[in-house]
Amino acid sequence: MRKKSLSELIEELRKNENIINWHEMEPQEAKTRPMPESVDNRIKLALQKRGIGELYSHQYSAYETLQKGENIVAVTPTASGKTLCYNLPVLQSIAENDANRALYIFPTKALAQDQKSELNEIINEMGIDIKSYTYDGDTSPTIRQVVRKAGHIVITNPDMLHSAILPHHTKWVSLFENLKYVVIDELHTYRGVFGSHVANVIRRLKRICKFYGSEPIFICTSATIANPKELAEQLTGNPMRLIDDNGAPRGRKHFVFYNPPIVNKPLNIRKSATVEVNQLAKNFLKNKIQTIVFARSRVRVEIILSHIQELVKDKIGPKSIRGYRGGYLPKQRREIEKGLRDGDILGVVSTNALELGVDIGQLQVCVMTGYPGSVASTWQQAGRAGRRHGEALILMVASSTPIDQYIVQNPDYFFDKTPESARINPENLIILVDHLKCAAYELPFKEKEEFGPLDVQDILEYLVEEKVIHQNGNTFYWANQSFPAGNISLRSASQENVVIIDQSDTANHKIIGEMDRFSAMTLLHDEAIYLHEGTQFQVEKLDWDHKKAYVREVDVEYYTDANLAVQLKVLEIDKSENRQKTAIHYGDVSINILPSIFKKIKLSTFENIGSGPIHLPEEELHTSAAWLELKEIDESIGEKTLEQLLLGISNVLQHVVPVHVMCDRNDIHVVSQIKANHTGLPTIFLYDHYPGGIGLAEDVYKRFEHVKAAAKNLIQKCPCDDGCPACIGTEIEGIAAKAKSIRILDMF
Repeated sequence: MRKKSLSELIEELRKNENIINWHEMEPQEAKTRPMPESVDNRIKLALQKRGIGELYSHQYSAYETLQKGENIVAVTPTASGKTLCYNLPVLQSIAENDANRALYIFPTKALAQDQKSELNEIINEMGIDIKSYTYDGDTSPTIRQVVRKAGHIVITNPDMLHSAILPHHTKWVSLFENLKYVVIDELHTYRGVFGSHVANVIRRLKRICKFYGSEPIFICTSATIANPKELAEQLTGNPMRLIDDNGAPRGRKHFVFYNPPIVNKPLNIRKSATVEVNQLAKNFLKNKIQTIVFARSRVRVEIILSHIQELVKDKIGPKSIRGYRGGYLPKQRREIEKGLRDGDILGVVSTNALELGVDIGQLQVCVMTGYPGSVASTWQQAGRAGRRHGEALILMVASSTPIDQYIVQNPDYFFDKTPESARINPENLIILVDHLKCAAYELPFKEKEEFGPLDVQDILEYLVEEKVIHQNGNTFYWANQSFPAGNISLRSASQENVVIIDQSDTANHKIIGEMDRFSAMTLLHDEAIYLHEGTQFQVEKLDWDHKKAYVREVDVEYYTDANLAVQLKVLEIDKSENRQKTAIHYGDVSINILPSIFKKIKLSTFENIGSGPIHLPEEELHTSAAWLELKEIDESIGEKTLEQLLLGISNVLQHVVPVHVMCDRNDIHVVSQIKANHTGLPTIFLYDHYPGGIGLAEDVYKRFEHVKAAAKNLIQKCPCDDGCPACIGTEIEGIAAKAKSIRILDMF
């Protein structure tokens, strides 16, 4: 049996009847510019040793723009050499003046480690004494002192900056006095609540720099999103120059959508995506073609990994196929990355941990199990396949979920659509007040001092009344015993978080995460299946009074979904659009949430396989919402039917909205009411599931035409007879539900 080449396998695949769409991307030549004159000779030599004699056009523009003293945001696809966009100017400035310092901020520890090793290789070859250190939870106390005093480049993450560096700025005088550059990598990960927190952390950073007399230039890099410049300006508060003239070469790419065959026609249930992925990947691996498989969760990674290792163990050894996910130790991960670069490892099955910029060289085939959830993520995963020359294949195997089916039935939508916009709202009052406390702890506030675009005088006076800060003349001082940054998590918006404790190992209970209490009601109730970085845990007990959830690792074929009894009161209407028979509003609402029961839903077919009660007290949430009301209803549709139709439309909206407003499914909730409290009219509410809101509902209000079109399209294109779990749900029978749902949507 001779081995087949990739192009032969691609030709075979073209004949497969499950392929819905075949999209070919033409190869591109490299666009280069000569190395700028001003670059230090030692750096030039070090880069030449690594085979870099010229710069790609985007690296050149980044360097030249920074030399003029402007802030930049560089947007380029995966593996296009964007690290040089910041390493070159930073190393150049330290080569010119040994006192200069730089701060690198990465969203995750793994990424920081990765960049440090690459940076140190260049520094060693330069032969200049430049010290770069990572400063995170794993840094030992002895090294910490060295970093503070002598580190030229400090590599850290937002959480450490917020709780360990800024509050102790007096120990970091040499860094803050000479800070020349701040690098924010993977900008697109800073969205929603996390991004809103980080924007405030950056405000605090700039305030401390000003105090020590430095004014750093910001260098941001991002994968492809729709609004990189706007996001970078919101996050840093500085004007930005956008650099997006990508000069990196790429080979020919085939982007293929694969839809598994239908096994149950009326209910539109398809063969499992996981099974299809195993077969497809096996075909490439046994022909010794380097392949990466992406799966959505850790459990899926392990399932696919064991299947594939079993399928190809006679052809190639099991060692040459590895898993890669959060929860592996750094040493293991480095070893897998190296194996992929050297070609010793043929296949890797990964969660989206490999989606961020970890360097694994370039593989030939990328297979995705299901749609990764956003256009931006999909392109990032796809970027993993494709050597600089030669062909590459990207296969997306759809699952039965509404969103997957929508994407594969509408390939144009995917290829023509600009990726999503990332939204943040740094002025969310709850988040802002938290960071004002931290800022006052770090340095006293002067009257009339600015902190972002809002006037914060009123908030400071409120904190004085609360006895948290003390006013003396025109200055505000921190006046509390406590240390504010310790209690504030950058990843959630409400203060009282529920701590999640893993007791799988009886002798060694460990805290694996935390969650704000509104989400905890629906995701951490007794018997809930909680997914942490892809591992499934079952909640054994939720201790609501002490805010602790005790969980144990399990492996089950279902997930849980809580039903909430939701009471909505409209507090204030900010914007309205009235149509003939309908109206759309946006404003503030108060929501009383009482979880009632939870359902167990099977992972592969989304059937309901059981349920149980939830015993928790009622909670109140003030947030922003958009809502749609029907002023005139067709008499022929009875009230009972209308209620079911609204539920069906809500189900579709819940799936469609996260695609258009770049957020997680849990960030925005959709509720329908047959008689809304404030008007008595049939209404559908879409609200931000965070206290104070983070700007998602407002986005839905502004872009409602897009959302409506996507919802209609999903219902029309679904191949089921009259409603299935992949569109409006199956609860409705014999009433031409699909046609009626579209009629209702058309009224808006």
